[in-house]
Amino acid sequence: MLKHRIRVLNRDEAVDSAFGLDAEGIEWRDDGCLWASVDFVRGKRAMNAGAVDVYGVVMVRCRWNTIINERSRIAYGGRIYNVLGETLHTDRQENIVQFQAQVVVDG
Repeated sequence: MLKHRIRVLNRDEAVDSAFGLDAEGIEWRDDGCLWASVDFVRGKRAMNAGAVDVYGVVMVRCRWNTIINERSRIAYGGRIYNVLGETLHTDRQENIVQFQAQVVVDG
């Protein structure tokens, strides 16, 4: 059941400078809101995905769309998560997108 609202954030185009790619900093734009199913991944699955804490990795399922990609972030529950690109599965025939995302640890 798709009962949670997530916001999808995507990178703006990279800015090249004399110091290299993204030297000007990375800007994230809000590309919209989606209904999704969000479940916290715990135990061995979370550790395999690189979880730092018990609420560090989520499994997300939503309807097929073109705005989520392997470099996206999602905002959910007051936290920002990076999409784990190797777990991103899109199945247009089944009309579903499924992926794991890991919380962004700032600092």
